[in-house]
Amino acid sequence: MSAVVYKTEQEIQKIDFDILYQDLGASDFIRFMQQFTQGYGNYVEDRQQWQKDYSVDAILAEMENFK
Repeated sequence: MSAVVYKTEQEIQKIDFDILYQDLGASDFIRFMQQFTQGYGNYVEDRQQWQKDYSVDAILAEMENFK
């Protein structure tokens, strides 16, 4: 009876990435991988900071400029 050889998670991940890269090409592989990034920071707090000066009136006024 032959022994079962288990691959490490890193080995399996490398094989998977190689297959995806070959099948998708560089551009689509990068786009696929970007779906799984965790990002950083606190988006809610950041958004509140950069939107603190927004009001309905200010947004409507900006929209009028694009007509």
